[in-house]
Amino acid sequence: MELDKAMIVAGIGSRRGVGVEDILAAVAAGMGGAGLPDQVPDVLATGPTKRGEAAIFEAGQRLQREVRVIEAEFLHAAEPRLLTRSAASQAATGSPSLAEAAALAAAGPAGRLLAPRTVCGPVTCAIARDGSGQ
Repeated sequence: MELDKAMIVAGIGSRRGVGVEDILAAVAAGMGGAGLPDQVPDVLATGPTKRGEAAIFEAGQRLQREVRVIEAEFLHAAEPRLLTRSAASQAATGSPSLAEAAALAAAGPAGRLLAPRTVCGPVTCAIARDGSGQ
């Protein structure tokens, strides 16, 4: 019997005005840090404060992946499962780790982080998997 393939989510946080190459580099670094260097995440996720960051959506297009904007209440609900916390992220986005919270929220209530967020220049990326296939 074959198990369902787990959904892999890349949560993205960033400074304002980042470029698409910054986002793609962070996703690659995050996937490598999660032990998945040769894979592409199934979904990219971010928070409402990043809705205007065109580079995140362009990265999704280049990777041929959906970008989900996770609303604040779902980010907040994921906070007990965060591995890292940043005062700068809290001040800028309302989440102590936007990348981790977005990844976890998009992965669902049984989702788990595969590693703490990766900081890659002006972008953070966290990789989570949903509860399927475990």
